[in-house]
Amino acid sequence: MSGLDGLYQQVILDHAKARRGDGPMPDADAEHFERNPTCGDEITVRLRLESGTDRIAAVAWQGDGCSISMASASVLTDMAVGRTVPEFLALTEAFRTMMRSRGVGEPDEDVLEDLVAFQGVSKFVMRVKCGMLAWVAAEAAAQQAVAAR
Repeated sequence: MSGLDGLYQQVILDHAKARRGDGPMPDADAEHFERNPTCGDEITVRLRLESGTDRIAAVAWQGDGCSISMASASVLTDMAVGRTVPEFLALTEAFRTMMRSRGVGEPDEDVLEDLVAFQGVSKFVMRVKCGMLAWVAAEAAAQQAVAAR
């Protein structure tokens, strides 16, 4: 394993242990539940928009699953807040593209930031859904929140 792979594994483990955003959000504008039927991982993502805008003010999630799905939810929390919904949806699509790459190619670190740590996960088809679970839920919640405005 290269030093970079080890660093990326450490990012995932750190986020899995010290989960950012894990907890309730009673004043959410929208929420969405997703479950991975293959492994049983599940998550509910809630988000709140800044008043009168499509900018994400806060994200919270509650779930149970493997370290990959929980770490991905934690990174999502860091990366979604402050972005507009269209910016967040574009980031989600860039992450989805990387996760479907099967580890081929170089991800754009300027766009994906800490999400590049999950490139190794993309080599394992059965784990891709684990990495995407929170993002799929957040994508649906963001679209819901905008539609409700």
